[in-house]
Amino acid sequence: MGENLVINFTPTGMIPTKEMTPHVPVVVHEIIDQVLEASELGITMVHLHAREAKTGVPTYKKDIYGQIIEGIRKYEPELVICVSLSGRNFSEFEKRSEPLFLEGSLKPDMGSLTLSSLNFNATASTNSPDMIQKLAKAMLDRGIVPELEAFDIGMINYAKYLAKKGLIQAPFYFNLILGNIACAQANLLNAGVMINDLPEQSHWSLAGIGNAQLKMNSIGIAMGGGVRVGIEDNIWYDTKRTKLASNKDLIQRIHTLAQANERKIMPPSELRQHLQLGTEGTYGRILTKQT
Repeated sequence: MGENLVINFTPTGMIPTKEMTPHVPVVVHEIIDQVLEASELGITMVHLHAREAKTGVPTYKKDIYGQIIEGIRKYEPELVICVSLSGRNFSEFEKRSEPLFLEGSLKPDMGSLTLSSLNFNATASTNSPDMIQKLAKAMLDRGIVPELEAFDIGMINYAKYLAKKGLIQAPFYFNLILGNIACAQANLLNAGVMINDLPEQSHWSLAGIGNAQLKMNSIGIAMGGGVRVGIEDNIWYDTKRTKLASNKDLIQRIHTLAQANERKIMPPSELRQHLQLGTEGTYGRILTKQT
C-alpha cells in the first residue's frame, strides 16, 4: 500500500443509538456534518450506514443513502464513498443491493461485502454463498468496488475463490476486522496470518471491535497498512470505558499515531488511483471487464 495511511471512517454503523452515546450521527444532516468535519481533519474514505429519520433504525433505502452522498459530494467530491450492504437486518437481495443502483453523482464508489456468515454478541450477520456472489456480481456489473470484509482467515480464502470465479477483480481492498467474539481475536498472530494470506494486489486496513479498536489501529499504522476507525466499532474513547468517544476524538488520535510513526494520511485522490476509481464526477471503477 505504500507509506501513506488510509483512514477508513465509520461514523454510524447499525448498533450505536443516541441512548448509548449522544455523539453518534443518525439522521442525514448529522452524518453529513460529521463526515465533512472528518474530511477537514483528514480521512481517505467513508463507510456509510443510513438510518430512518423518525426511528433511527438502520435502512437499506437508496433515497436516504442518496441524500447523504449528495450532501458529502457537494463539498468533498473526491472522498471515496462506500455504502453498507449488511446482512444483519435485511435478508432480501433486493433490499441489500438497493444502494448500488444510485446513479450519476450519487453512485457509490464501493459497497461492503462480508465474505461469510458470522455471529456477533447478540445478532447474526447472514451471508449465504448465493447472496455474496449475487452482491459481488451486481457490483462488478456496475463498476462498484467491493469493500471486502474479513473477520477471519477463511473469509480471505473465500475472496480468492470469488476472484477465481471472476466475480471480484484486482486491485482489492480488504477490511480485516478482529476482536469479534466468534471470529479472529485481536492479537498479533491473527493479524499477521490474515495479512500474510491476502491475495496479490491487495490494499488493507485493520479494525478492532470495541476495546480492540485502538490496538488494531495502532498495529495497522505500525505495519504499513490502513485503519478503519469510528463510532460504528467502538463508542468508548478509553479501554476503561470512562469517556464516550466522538468521531472527531477518534480521528484526531489516529493522526497523532500516524505522526509518531512518520506516516502521512493518504488523500482520497491517491486511493482512487490505487483502486482504479474514477475522478471528476465519474464514480466507481473505470475498468473494462476481464475476459
